Amino acid sequence: MFGDLLKRLTEPQPGRLPDPDARLALTALLVRVARSDGDYAPDEIARIDRILVRRYGLSPFEAAHLRVEAEQLETEAPDNVRFTRAIKDAVPYEDRSAVIEALWAVVLADGVRDEDEDAMIRLVASLLGVNDRDSALARQRVQARR
Repeated sequence: MFGDLLKRLTEPQPGRLPDPDARLALTALLVRVARSDGDYAPDEIARIDRILVRRYGLSPFEAAHLRVEAEQLETEAPDNVRFTRAIKDAVPYEDRSAVIEALWAVVLADGVRDEDEDAMIRLVASLLGVNDRDSALARQRVQARR
């Protein structure tokens, strides 16, 4: 089912992903970060769905369907470096801080800031070309909305 997308993600120089594939890849990244502490909590799942509804204008049913597909993709997806490189190519720089905000929203959804999740966000932010300062500002914006 995801063979073509995974093939593109693992190419040495992945090209820009079409919007539906970029959406799926970004959602899989949200899932990957949520799973990074070994506890894929219901609060994190609900937060992912809300992010998808807001970001893409999906119905709750469509968001849940996209998340379920992304959960499958995440288990089959390549290492973080190639995975995020394809996302970096698909998401304009000015939109990447919104991606980092979404990642922080998922991490903070269960009320626990785990060091494995922190490490994953630091890695992903770096691979997406977002520096630590901008990632910290994104986290603070998310915390201020809670």
